[in-house]
Amino acid sequence: MSRDDWFRNTEWTESIERAFEEKLRRARRKSQYLRIQANYLAESHPIVALRLLERYFRLDEKFDWAQAYCDQARAFLSLGRIDDAITSYERALDREVAFPNLKTQAYIELPFLIATRHLRERFERTAQVLQDHQCRLAFPVDRFMWHAALALIAESRGDNSSASEHASCALTEARQHHSGFRFHPTVGLVPNQYQSLMDLLTPMSGEPLH
Repeated sequence: MSRDDWFRNTEWTESIERAFEEKLRRARRKSQYLRIQANYLAESHPIVALRLLERYFRLDEKFDWAQAYCDQARAFLSLGRIDDAITSYERALDREVAFPNLKTQAYIELPFLIATRHLRERFERTAQVLQDHQCRLAFPVDRFMWHAALALIAESRGDNSSASEHASCALTEARQHHSGFRFHPTVGLVPNQYQSLMDLLTPMSGEPLH
């Protein structure tokens, strides 16, 4: 591990924790190291990540709170705590309103979560978030998630025309092999983990099944 990786552990053992705490004790800005380490552990060690984030929030250094709420949401999702994850994403969006200089992926991750979990009682709010932030879509995966969420919402409302249009757009983004950015051609492409969702969107789009 390099000298700068002590707060980017992807595993968590007693020895790793001791080394981290020793480095943290000597660090000046403890908050950023707590938040970054929690980010790396949010999915693999969510309980540890949540504990680190509790310490981060207690320091009350609000600069990166929006991203911390997103990290918290991912940890809650790893534990199956969907309602808590939604609350954290909402807090991230609220923080972006109060401090717009720092943006996160909450604008797309929250609606995508709600749409794919079929939480219909939240669909009106979800559709509004998607529309409000459409201008922020940058990568194929962002556009895929945006159109996929709207396709699922439209289908639930019986709006087959809109569902088909958004499903088709989502699948187009899933087939992209270049991000559109010259120096980062593979960043932000749609990962294979969404294959089951693509299979769901295909008949919705009217495209032939393969």
